[in-house]
Amino acid sequence: MAFSKMFVDAGRVDAASAQLFVFFIMVVAAAEVTVGLAVIVMMYRNAHSVDINILNRLKN
Repeated sequence: MAFSKMFVDAGRVDAASAQLFVFFIMVVAAAEVTVGLAVIVMMYRNAHSVDINILNRLKN
């Protein structure tokens, strides 16, 4: 009986774990935005422009 109850409860998600999961997703998204902004700031510091075509110089 306890074994079958374990599978029934495995599909349920309570509010606390759902909120924790959403918070984790938001933290990961904020970290991605931070990395993207850091790339743009470093590009501006090195090239004094944020033109994407300037990055073609890095290929050589």
